[in-house]
Amino acid sequence: MNKTLSILALTGSLVLGGLVGYDIRERNATQATAPATTTNAVTSAATTGAPASQGQMVQTLAQSYDNARARTESEANTVQIVKERRDGLVYISVTEGDSSSAQAQLRQRLQQQLPFDLGQGDQEQKQTGTGSGFFVTGSGDIITNNHVVEGASEITVRLHGSKTTYMAKVVARAPDFDLALIRAEGVPASEIKALPLGDSSQLDVGLKAIAMGAPFGLDFSVSEGIISSLERQVPVGTKGVNQNVIQTDAAINPGNSGGPLLNSAGQVIGVNTQILTGGIGQSAGVGFAIPVNTVKKLLPELQAGKGTVIQTPSLGVGIGDVASLSAAARKQAKLPERGVLIGRVYQGSPAAAAGLKGSRTVTDESIGQRTTLPGDVITAVDGQPLAGVEELPQQIISRRIGETVTLTVVRDGQTRDVKVTLKAFDLAAAAQREDGQGQ
Repeated sequence: MNKTLSILALTGSLVLGGLVGYDIRERNATQATAPATTTNAVTSAATTGAPASQGQMVQTLAQSYDNARARTESEANTVQIVKERRDGLVYISVTEGDSSSAQAQLRQRLQQQLPFDLGQGDQEQKQTGTGSGFFVTGSGDIITNNHVVEGASEITVRLHGSKTTYMAKVVARAPDFDLALIRAEGVPASEIKALPLGDSSQLDVGLKAIAMGAPFGLDFSVSEGIISSLERQVPVGTKGVNQNVIQTDAAINPGNSGGPLLNSAGQVIGVNTQILTGGIGQSAGVGFAIPVNTVKKLLPELQAGKGTVIQTPSLGVGIGDVASLSAAARKQAKLPERGVLIGRVYQGSPAAAAGLKGSRTVTDESIGQRTTLPGDVITAVDGQPLAGVEELPQQIISRRIGETVTLTVVRDGQTRDVKVTLKAFDLAAAAQREDGQGQ
């Protein structure tokens, strides 16, 4: 479906004339009656650069500027980076395979928040969406966000400066990291310009950040800012696990998703993924990018995916912060002050296989009193203490399926180590199933 973007551009012209400055000072009667002397002084000052005398009219913008010299070092660097890396950018268009899917509804909400009509057509037509990506290998592998391509029945890509479209297929997706690898068919090898990958562990707050993509479907848009924070954690991917991200004030908007975030060396340091909008649906100067080291870690597995979904392990538990219990309750149950409290253990999960226990209700038959006993408290993973409840899923999602981890667990005042063999486990499906059974 052809899209038409019609934007009225208001053009104004500014005419600069008589750009002269006047140095008006207190003059004596003799100077006021000597215009010829003043004229000669102006001519002399303009040609020699010597300071003018009192009462002289001085032309302040007499010299012309060399555009190359007028550019700052930072500007020149940005221009160079953009020219060298723009051909590695890819524009992605998708057709929804299921307009009721979560990803399709997300794309539709973003389109509805736009301040102008993108020519989406009537509701009977197929829903479409747009995003960005970039080449990571000379063979044509393209990295983008999972939420850009998940649920799409058709994916097409275009390269910078070209109207030619190519059909693309998903090689593999990593939904829990919001990353996907796609490959276009028939792209000439000479047109594939892979972008170099940097090292996100070497970044510092305040360094330059350049975002490239197609916000709001506008081909090839560049924004610049700085790295605002390297200490930010936000929910990423389908599991919504808090993960480390790069925060930048470079403008990121719908359509930038999947595009590269570059440093001043022209290296990819992140994949643009989210914005904090304040409810307006557009950039508010707080954007987030997935660190490029996450991409580098997953790339071999994505390349070998053959259309599969890269799964991450799960313990299969519902958790809370033990600090949410009162000091009296913790003391009575002999629980530590810090740790992750297991509220529920799902059937068939790795946690259940390892014998971990969640909160449970017991009844004293003699008096008919029901008491809720707290579950196990996990205080460390492989000997590394957990400072907060969010650190447990972070630790688990970073491991591989089949890997065994040792959890330090407190139960009834006793500390012990529990070995858990990790596997993929659909926590949402298990919760729905057990809730439906009244468990």
